[in-house]
Amino acid sequence: MDFELNDDQRMFRQTLREFVDKDIVPVAPEWERTGRYPTEIVERFKELGLFGITVPEEYGGLDLDRVSFALVFEEIARGWMGVAGILGSHSLACWMIAKYGTDEQRSRHLPDLASGARRTGIALTEPAAGTDLQGIQTRAVRDGDHYVVTGTKTWITNARHADPLPVLVKTAQTTPAHKGMSVLLIDPASEGFSVSRDLPKLGYKGTETCEVVLDEVRVPVRDLLGGAEGRGMQQVLSALELGRINIAARAVGVSQCAYDAALAYARERQAFGRPIADFQAIQLKLADMATDIQAARLLTYWAASRSEKGAVNTEAAMAKYFASEVALRTTMESMRVHGGYGYSQEFVVERLYRDAPLMAIGEGTNDVQRMVIARSLVSGAATLDW
Repeated sequence: MDFELNDDQRMFRQTLREFVDKDIVPVAPEWERTGRYPTEIVERFKELGLFGITVPEEYGGLDLDRVSFALVFEEIARGWMGVAGILGSHSLACWMIAKYGTDEQRSRHLPDLASGARRTGIALTEPAAGTDLQGIQTRAVRDGDHYVVTGTKTWITNARHADPLPVLVKTAQTTPAHKGMSVLLIDPASEGFSVSRDLPKLGYKGTETCEVVLDEVRVPVRDLLGGAEGRGMQQVLSALELGRINIAARAVGVSQCAYDAALAYARERQAFGRPIADFQAIQLKLADMATDIQAARLLTYWAASRSEKGAVNTEAAMAKYFASEVALRTTMESMRVHGGYGYSQEFVVERLYRDAPLMAIGEGTNDVQRMVIARSLVSGAATLDW
């Protein structure tokens, strides 16, 4: 059993670290506070080929192995979790188009998406439907060689930049509901498509998160993902499994940054004539943080590696659940190590503390992940002797 990265993965991680330390870490505090869009960072994503991490090489992408995929989000989130979201939604949509799209859809979209000339996202959630995707109300009614789409999507990352935007819709009223669900690749320039507002957030800043209104948008039938109705739920759920590895890796990156900040502060901060790192109470916090982070990292890499073999649902749920809970604990403990300064915007831990909760909610809440894990164990689909 090998717990080490291979040479290519180590070199790739080093490239990512140098990029993050040079181009993201120095600007993240000010840009996050002022709400400045990270245009220069996006350009560097393009130069490094990161918009193509889930795109096959034949379309100009990097087609990374899953562990390298996780490394991208771990390292970028270590610098600024918010900008990792720009790549996150884009990468899931690209993967979905590459896996399920028709040859024409792949050829039309993937080369530009791989280069970053165009970006994308994924529109699933609605004001009254989040965890229960079968409860969506967005409708797509066939009218000749078009669908007419009406509905509202919310919490959509990259909404102002997505071209196309994959949108989960109901193309038929069926029982069960998922059999009548499909994904349409919608052109944002279509009449009736609008971004109605940006949603204010506790953290996860740096990328836009929006509400999208679809008012009788006419979508050509050729933009039905995969060319067949009724496959949308399967398509998005498989993408969300990959998305959970993305979220787990982001959580590891945030936790690592919180730990690094706590360790550095503990070595420098003096109390009673000694660095606070000399006190056992602080040492115990650092030990717990380091152990949790390494456990989360190994679980995430293991889930990523397993996903290469197609066995991803339970493993990804475990990694996402555990790593995001570690991020919640680690950012709080780092704040406690910092004391009053941890509550100040002058120190990075304040931002990390605001960013961490997203990982416990996004890509399926942690309570849902626990149910997924439990059902797999009870049914015999998963065991603990893997």
